[in-house]
Amino acid sequence: MKRIEETFRALKVKKEKALIVYLTAGDPTLLKTEELILGLDRAGVDIVEVGVPFSDPTADGPIIQAAAKRSLDGGANLPDIIRMIKRIRRVSEIPIVLFGYYNPIFIYGNEQFARKAKEAGVDGILVVDLPPEESAELRRYTDKAGIDYISLIAPTSGGKRIGEIAGKASGFLYYISITGVTGTATPQAENVRTAVERIRKLTTLPVVVGFGISTPRQAAEIAPHADGVVIGSAFVRMIAEAGNAKDLVPGICRYAADIKRALKRRQTHGNG
Repeated sequence: MKRIEETFRALKVKKEKALIVYLTAGDPTLLKTEELILGLDRAGVDIVEVGVPFSDPTADGPIIQAAAKRSLDGGANLPDIIRMIKRIRRVSEIPIVLFGYYNPIFIYGNEQFARKAKEAGVDGILVVDLPPEESAELRRYTDKAGIDYISLIAPTSGGKRIGEIAGKASGFLYYISITGVTGTATPQAENVRTAVERIRKLTTLPVVVGFGISTPRQAAEIAPHADGVVIGSAFVRMIAEAGNAKDLVPGICRYAADIKRALKRRQTHGNG
């Protein structure tokens, strides 16, 4: 069984919701990113999205855009990120999703990317600017390698579009809870509930919710209506503020553990 599928199945048995954390690889350094991922695994995070920095991250807000620039300025690149994941796999089985834009993959080469990512232990990819109808050239290699192709669903997507996206996705579906870019607004729980119910009528894949969730309380409010929550900008902001400080990794991991505890408390005492 694939790591992502196994994770959601185990969480369902425990009646828990997934905590998915996004980090920009190479911010502040690839070594720190590696330490953060291992720490987040120990803190109870269920899946990590590893952002591949790109010079024109159109779907990201200013916080993640700045992180991508810092990472690129520091020399981070896709081959080095894949090698970092390979090192992580020596000691951790946490599911890892590469999150980013198609240009770095295209330059690296679709076939080589799929082969190297598989060898390194990448579990899924989420390519923000590659819609399902344009993904065949990449997926001819990643599907064969067993790498889940995770897709985004926007608040503006109609039923037909949701069905088309869900029918071609694997791993899980990522529902964008707000219109606009990351880290710029806060989702409303009732809107999320309605949207996820609509999506679930068209797929059996887990549905997670991201964009705009930053605190334990927000995560606990949203999680009962989905299979998990994604938090990115809040962690990226904390990393930017801490830089290379000694307490960077412990601080990030404590915050992740706080969110995970909030999810468990809500699951025990609230909805879902």
